[in-house]
Amino acid sequence: MASPQIIRVVDLETTGNAPPAHGVCEIGWQDVALGKDGRWELLGEGGSQLVNPGRMIPPVTQAIHHILDEQVADAPFWHDVARRVLDPYPRRIALAAHRADFEQKFCTAPLTHGADWICTWKCALRLWPDSPGFSNQMLRYWRRPHGMEHERGLPAHRAFPDAYVTAFHLRDMLNEASIAQLIEWSNLPGLLPRVRYGPDRGREWTEIDDDSLDGFLSDRDEDVRYTAEQELARRQGGGAVGRTREDWLLL
Repeated sequence: MASPQIIRVVDLETTGNAPPAHGVCEIGWQDVALGKDGRWELLGEGGSQLVNPGRMIPPVTQAIHHILDEQVADAPFWHDVARRVLDPYPRRIALAAHRADFEQKFCTAPLTHGADWICTWKCALRLWPDSPGFSNQMLRYWRRPHGMEHERGLPAHRAFPDAYVTAFHLRDMLNEASIAQLIEWSNLPGLLPRVRYGPDRGREWTEIDDDSLDGFLSDRDEDVRYTAEQELARRQGGGAVGRTREDWLLL
């Protein structure tokens, strides 16, 4: 019997955001699989594993995930955990995470066997631009994904519950767009539906004047610069911000 196509959603809790100075203290995962009916659904129970980060967990990060040093003191180290979680058998066809750029700092290509990644944050910007926000939890309560068990997705900011919630976003994305399209969007900067800050905060990019747009073209934030560049291209007749046609569904 052929193994199903699987995408593994992962979530990390860490001591900080800059390896190798910081390390992983927990990883959670939840698989999403392609069914015989051509629809994607969650598969299996998922799981989590505490990891010894090899250093003390700072109070500033303990305040987020509440993992204590004594809880990870006897846990395996990252290099003993990562490969079997990130590259499971049957072989997954991609990995996914919400704001996957963060996970990819720790889940390096040698550990993932060079896996493609899907960033559900970047894909949500494209698919659900009307959402009032794009955090994992905001999307959870704005979308109310069918079949999600509320308690199973708690507490927030722990590895398995966050992976479980992200998996529902990924499931619905896969049932709306192709894997190839989601990976393509994930490899680009985020395409922001609305201006993040300044006098035009909250406005759609099509609504701001040329002078304001020009200022965002040199912004320090890669996503802001990219979005401004796409809006400029639209105004010059070279392209459109956001989704204006549904050709991408066929990719």
